[in-house]
Amino acid sequence: MSFITDRKRVDGLGSSHSGVGHWMSQRVTSIALIPLSLMFLFPFIRVLGADHAVILQTYAHPYHALVAVMFFIVLSMHLQQGLQVVIEDYIHGHRKRIGLLIANKLFWGGVAVIAAFAIAKIAFSA
Repeated sequence: MSFITDRKRVDGLGSSHSGVGHWMSQRVTSIALIPLSLMFLFPFIRVLGADHAVILQTYAHPYHALVAVMFFIVLSMHLQQGLQVVIEDYIHGHRKRIGLLIANKLFWGGVAVIAAFAIAKIAFSA
């Protein structure tokens, strides 16, 4: 016999105590991607097909370089979190799920690091 009330039983953040935080983080990254996408895409489209020197000159400006780095970091976080939900929902073997979750984190973390390095290389080479 349990003396815990119904309210106390459901008063957590879920069974793993992280569900609300993950859900909120996914929403924050999706909202942050709206202005970041616009701020990244307008200069990117403007120099698309331009000469190499023009691209270097555009991304040598700290504003464009920082926006591009922030865009790729937030995009990688958002995609990693979204794929994590898919893996947790649809992969049923425990070992396979853990392996895919680790691979997911490493892949999107690597994408963010490579993007930041590439943008830094362009920004500092001009």
